Amino acid sequence: QVQLVETGGGSVQAGGSLRLSCTASELTFDNYAMGWIRQAPGKEREGISCLSRTGGLTRYTGALRERFTVSRDYAKKMFYLQMNNLTSEDTAVYYCAAHNRDYCPDSRDFRYWGQGTQVTVSK
Repeated sequence: QVQLVETGGGSVQAGGSLRLSCTASELTFDNYAMGWIRQAPGKEREGISCLSRTGGLTRYTGALRERFTVSRDYAKKMFYLQMNNLTSEDTAVYYCAAHNRDYCPDSRDFRYWGQGTQVTVSK
């Protein structure tokens, strides 16, 4: 199995930025599609974006396109979420997820999930 660990969460003022990192212990990291998903308190999970095995982009939530950017580093086996111009509505637990296919699945169908990291945006 792939073991995923998210880092970079915490508290930030509205208008600020954070970069979340996901580290994969799996040696065949480049065989997996990778995604970021978030869940705000009392709300359903919301897919953000996913990169296929070869870097093709799937946007689950188009409204975040101008503020959130995903990227992956194959050499370092890491996956990133850059978040800019944060608002209180972005407060949520953010999850890194992996899928052992070339393509990005539905945002709720990833096979492997990290434990999540809390992001809190204050006004």
